[in-house]
Amino acid sequence: MSDIVIGGDLRVDRLGYGAMRLSGDPGIFTPPKDRDAAVAVLRRAVELGVNFIDTADSYALGDNESLIAEALHPYDDGVVIATKGGNTRPSAEEWVAVGAPGYIRQQAELSLRRLKVEAIDLYQIHRLDPALPVADQIATLADLQRQGKIRHIGLSEVTVAQLKEAQAVAPIASVQNLYNLVTRQSEDVLDYTAEQGIAFIPWFPIAAGAHAGPDGPVGKIAAEIGATPAQTALAWLLRRSGNIVPIPGTSSIAHLEENLGARDLVLTDEQFDALNALGA
Repeated sequence: MSDIVIGGDLRVDRLGYGAMRLSGDPGIFTPPKDRDAAVAVLRRAVELGVNFIDTADSYALGDNESLIAEALHPYDDGVVIATKGGNTRPSAEEWVAVGAPGYIRQQAELSLRRLKVEAIDLYQIHRLDPALPVADQIATLADLQRQGKIRHIGLSEVTVAQLKEAQAVAPIASVQNLYNLVTRQSEDVLDYTAEQGIAFIPWFPIAAGAHAGPDGPVGKIAAEIGATPAQTALAWLLRRSGNIVPIPGTSSIAHLEENLGARDLVLTDEQFDALNALGA
């Protein structure tokens, strides 16, 4: 499995780590129940070669970012920290996008402080604000980039049309959309990002369900290659396109190590095609 270069200068392992699950249940308002264990997971990930960590200012009201700094700062050379801003959580049932320039600037400054960095490697708009033009929201990030506060700009949950609008304002280094073996609404976005040399970061990369059971197609192929269904799903993603950087999250070192075993899996063409058909 090869590395990938995001934005022209961020070389990362193609299997990253999503830190949201380290925050307490439901992962939005509260810090982890066992902070030492959460710190241990982050440190073990880096020990095992993971050098792309994804978080957001909305996870545990910013504590998720603070947790990453607590575990990993000062960061090893080559460790890339990506965060997101522009999505608020008024309650456990609500996500509200806020793209006002003043709010985005405020959140970026808070993320810089919590992560203990002078510049954020990859700053992503968590959700575009439908009440504001896409160009205006990207212009805010472009201004932060000119100030040296963020290195690269990313987007999350966007269409190809929105991505093209954003590209007209500033270079876009990554797109983070929901995508996995059975959830393929973003196929066109994935294909476009691959053409453009933009990293595609699928969130929720491992979908549970009957397909992953012993009698399901993923379970059967996993048994053939001596792997778990989760490893098999990740192996499919890594082969699906060379610009994909999955970020499976877990609060367990055992599950972390299991996920990273996907790096060494090789799917036959027949197995890959059978998995690919799940999205038909």
